[in-house]
Amino acid sequence: MSATESPETVVVVNPNSGDGQHAEAIRNRASIRGYGLRETENEGEAVEFSREAAAAGASTVVAAGGDGTINEVLRGIDAADAFDDVTFGVIPVGTGNNFASNIDVTGIDDAFDVIENGERRRIDLGRTDDHLFVNSCVAGLTAESSGDTSDEMKERLGVLAYVVATLRSVAEFESLPISVDIYENGREATVWEGNAMTVLVGNARRFVPGEDSQANVEDGRFDVTVVEDVSALDLMGDAVAGRLFGRASEYVTRFHAPALDITLQTPEATQFSLDGEMVEGQSLSVHTDPGRVEVAVGEGYDPDPDRQ
Repeated sequence: MSATESPETVVVVNPNSGDGQHAEAIRNRASIRGYGLRETENEGEAVEFSREAAAAGASTVVAAGGDGTINEVLRGIDAADAFDDVTFGVIPVGTGNNFASNIDVTGIDDAFDVIENGERRRIDLGRTDDHLFVNSCVAGLTAESSGDTSDEMKERLGVLAYVVATLRSVAEFESLPISVDIYENGREATVWEGNAMTVLVGNARRFVPGEDSQANVEDGRFDVTVVEDVSALDLMGDAVAGRLFGRASEYVTRFHAPALDITLQTPEATQFSLDGEMVEGQSLSVHTDPGRVEVAVGEGYDPDPDRQ
């Protein structure tokens, strides 16, 4: 590669993700392999760095950070209109690393091996009019706040355990009076109306209690979970929480859809979290963009985790 040529692979690293101890290791490994490297200093720079890399002709653009960095890098590739030409890679050095876990990328050394030799799969994106997400979209009481969550409750409730833990930690919570409408095969249907604690829209992630948190991210459909408002009830005991939010719970509604609208039945706006990016509105329309992203995945990745 001459001095004027752009590198085929560019790593966009957030040196402050996770414990902040990974930057030097990534620099060394990227240098050995001849990869380009851009380090962010401010929020939003990963969008610009990945856009520039994709526009300059990089064939692989890698996000080194947590789920927020992943979202920014994908937004940059999207801004360059380069999803048809660019493979996306992940180096998991954030706090949660949920997306990396779902595609079976487990650490720095493993990530570099996957970038170089891993299978390429095309996965779905979630989109609104102005934003995208690859992991999940959350409305209402956030499922991303972990709080103090017991291992027993995590085992029984999966990701919903964090909803319970968050509810225990807040002084008060105003439920969301909402309707949820889905669109599929040219038909529209209202599938839920009432007061909700949270609406969880999973693309790569799902929220079924007691099971793997990975959704099928190649099926062109979201895994949606609506949790009814039970904030007036005593949720301090794990056994109580388990009964309320178990797999057969009357307070939890689950369905699949390629597109849906979440609409508040009041004039007030609420916040929606798209892979941690916060947007505010009185409603939100989301739809899948099937097979939009080519991603390098680990050997243990299973596109359909429910397959027997």
